[in-house]
Amino acid sequence: MGKLYTKKQLAAPKMLPKKETISFLLNYSKALRMIKVGNMTFETIAN
Repeated sequence: MGKLYTKKQLAAPKMLPKKETISFLLNYSKALRMIKVGNMTFETIAN
C-alpha cells in the first residue's frame, strides 16, 4: 500500500475546448435574458 502513495503523479494533459464549444457558449450567453419580477426570476432565450 505504501507503494501507491510514493509513485510520482503524471502531469494531467491540458484540456482545451473546441472553438465550436466556445462559440456556442458565447452565443447562448448573448441570447439569455434574466428578468426579475418581485422575488421571482425568469430566464428567456431570445432566438
